[in-house]
Amino acid sequence: MVAYPIERLKERPEFLRVASTRQRHAAPGLVLQMREHSENERLAVEYGPIRLGFTVSKKVGNAVVRNRVKRRLRAAAAAVLPNHARPYRDFVIIGRQNAIKRSFPDLKADLEKALKKLDAYEETP
Repeated sequence: MVAYPIERLKERPEFLRVASTRQRHAAPGLVLQMREHSENERLAVEYGPIRLGFTVSKKVGNAVVRNRVKRRLRAAAAAVLPNHARPYRDFVIIGRQNAIKRSFPDLKADLEKALKKLDAYEETP
């Protein structure tokens, strides 16, 4: 199993492109949205990148709380995605209010379950 490189989604149109596919799974701590790369995008690169973006709305809390949620989600994604996410996909992880209270193993389990539901999960050998 190859650990695929993870790149970041930073521009609003990239986030909207992922959201427009309507492939999503809601878990108690997060919502995972996914978009598969087109054939042209696959041919443009020689390796299978995984692109990832994070967002947390103001409903979750003030800036301190939102940043803490993003840090926890980044750590969970760093632990799960390189070894379990299928290549050639874009993901957006949306933090929910429960993300601040959930234990870290539960957040990782939420992310793994969401990957499985979206058929983007690969077992490590």
